[in-house]
Amino acid sequence: MGVLNVTPDSFADGGLYLDPGAAEAAAVEMEACGADLIDVGGESTRPGSETVSAEVEIERIRPVLSRLSRSVKIPVSIDTSKPDVAEVAIGEGASIINDVTGLGGAIGLSEARSRPAGASGGGTPQALGYDASLAEIAARSGAGLILMHARGRSRDMYKDANYASVAVEVGEELRASLERALSAGVGLESVVLDPGLGFAKRPEHSYAALGALPSFAALGCPLLVGPSRKSFLTAAIGERATGERDMATAASVAAAVLLGAHIVRVHNVPAMVDVVRVADRIRDAAGGSA
Repeated sequence: MGVLNVTPDSFADGGLYLDPGAAEAAAVEMEACGADLIDVGGESTRPGSETVSAEVEIERIRPVLSRLSRSVKIPVSIDTSKPDVAEVAIGEGASIINDVTGLGGAIGLSEARSRPAGASGGGTPQALGYDASLAEIAARSGAGLILMHARGRSRDMYKDANYASVAVEVGEELRASLERALSAGVGLESVVLDPGLGFAKRPEHSYAALGALPSFAALGCPLLVGPSRKSFLTAAIGERATGERDMATAASVAAAVLLGAHIVRVHNVPAMVDVVRVADRIRDAAGGSA
């Protein structure tokens, strides 16, 4: 999955593809280099980022999706958690919704923990912030749905980076997201799960989530992993600029494939296609699933 952020502030490619023509050219090149999917995003979800309105997001993604519907043959996903944006994107040809909140997931953990005992607000922490609209759009349109694990909002997600067991807690919260999707009418075959490396996870949590991929596979859905150029890599290699993290990204991509990932979300498509093809051969030779 090639990353195509049409934002001014994404951590690795912010500002590069604000022009729809430049975004289209980048997507065409990704496809030519071996990408199987293109993920278009109109809002940065990097730690500390502020949300933008649905109107701004739509203004950014609509002209790009319109062009891609004519110029690329591979599926296009829309990276959004807003129902209005997803509706527009599906209308413009996107066939997958990539929701970094996991349908609201554990987005309300901070609020729930800070609420006095007995205060109104109701529901379990995992249910806070849940809106069925996005899942209903996927069910109605037949779009695929990627559900990522996250806690909190981008601006304060590290408040909830507390785990007794990453494998157990992330697995439970992904299961809750999956159950919400199924209850809204989304078919199991349409769902992909993403453990959300870097989202409400300190470096040690991201490495633990990557290592726990085989346990997440027990949920019965394909797995997507997005390690590309993320800051958790610097815990192993030292501080590097985002563009200097591709070798570390390659290591995590290879590990993800060997541990059972079906999709890897990356910025440097040509290099990572080579990594995936070699890792796939090793996994097959070791008796893993294709």
